[in-house]
Formats: sequence, C-alpha cells, structure tokens
Amino acid sequence: MTGFVNSIQSLGAVDGPGVRYVVFMQGCPLRCVYCHNPDTWLTEGGTPTDADELVRRALRFRPYWKNGGGVTVTGGEPLLQADFVAEFFEKLHEHGVHTALDTSGVGNLAQAEKVLEHTDLVLCDLKFLSKADYLKNCRADYGQIERFLQLTAMKGVPLWIRHVVVPGLTDSLDHLRRVKAKAESYPNFEKLEFLPFHKLCIEKYDRLGLEFPLRDTPAMTNERLSELLAQL
Repeated sequence: MTGFVNSIQSLGAVDGPGVRYVVFMQGCPLRCVYCHNPDTWLTEGGTPTDADELVRRALRFRPYWKNGGGVTVTGGEPLLQADFVAEFFEKLHEHGVHTALDTSGVGNLAQAEKVLEHTDLVLCDLKFLSKADYLKNCRADYGQIERFLQLTAMKGVPLWIRHVVVPGLTDSLDHLRRVKAKAESYPNFEKLEFLPFHKLCIEKYDRLGLEFPLRDTPAMTNERLSELLAQL
C-alpha cells in the first residue's frame, strides 16, 4: 500500500521512548492555533511511499533502538491514512519493532481500531478540555477525541498524554491540574508530558503565506514551565 509522507526524522528523541525513526504523514483536518507543522495540513502533496519500502528504510536504523526505541508515526494526522499506518505497523511488528502512534485522536474509530491492533504506544495530544475550546482553537470535536481515548483504554494500549502549555491560554495552575486529572482517569495512562509553547514555526508560516494566530503570544520558557510543574 502507498501512503503520502511529508518528511522523516531518522533519529528522533522526543516522540516516544528511546531513539525513534519518526514518520510525518501528510494531511491534517485540524487547524490548531499553535500548530508547528502547517506544511502537513493539506492532504494533497507529500511523497508517495510504499509500506514495504518504508519498513526497509526504517530497519536500517535498528542498531539505535536498543534502549526501547522504535518507530513513531505522526503528522499531520496519521489516522487520516489509517489503512497505510495499520499495514506499516503490522509489517514492523513482524520484525519485532516497537510502534508508537502520535495522534490528535481525530478520525474514524473503526479505522483507528485497525491501527491500534498493531500499536504498542499511543501518544495523544490532549489540546483542551471542552467542546468550545476545541472548536475555537482547533476546529475539532472534543467528543471525538474522548471516544478515541476510550478506545485506547478498551484495547489496552499504553497511553501517554501530551499537552502544550501556552501563556495566557493553557498555563493556569487550575487548568494544568484538570489536564492531569483527566489524563490519570484513563486506566491505560502511563505518562503525562507538558510541552512548552514555542514559535520556531513562524518561518514556516511566513514561507507558506499563512498567518500564525499566536504570533504575538510569548513563548513558554523552560524555567516558567518548571515553576508551574513544581507547583503542580
């Protein structure tokens, strides 16, 4: 099967455990106000890539995966190409490779379930905690994300929750406490990652002729985030 790949990071260190071969899929239905990969939005584009060939390319980096590493598929939104990701993960499992799905949780649940059959870890971006905030800041349905998270629990797939901390938007201590409580409510939950908002993506927006909605919002410093997490 052929999928459409935006880019590949051969030696990723922040998309799951260990060193990862990270595949960025093309296409995303969301328009998150702090998205740092606007080049992945359009479903048109990307490089047509055969699943078998992608497995062969990934396995070249297997020597780097000794400490729990493997392959992560992200995007864009990988569940937009669920059939391809399911086949890719199934073939990786034939080689004993650890697979991680980095997703927003949107997409057809029946198709998502096929992907989860061959997924060892889900990294889900829990972006907000209400229907109104999801619709306003992501153009997404919060109920759909909740249903996906419930599906990961039903399938027993280990879950890491990720949340971007944005000054003036998602950085109140009360909000972070509620994110933590929500994450811990899932029986398959293993880890919570609070990620600092940054603006390194502005160059991409400018190059694509797009307006970055949070251009005037200050970046979240590591020091400030550490202070918040210490209080949390």
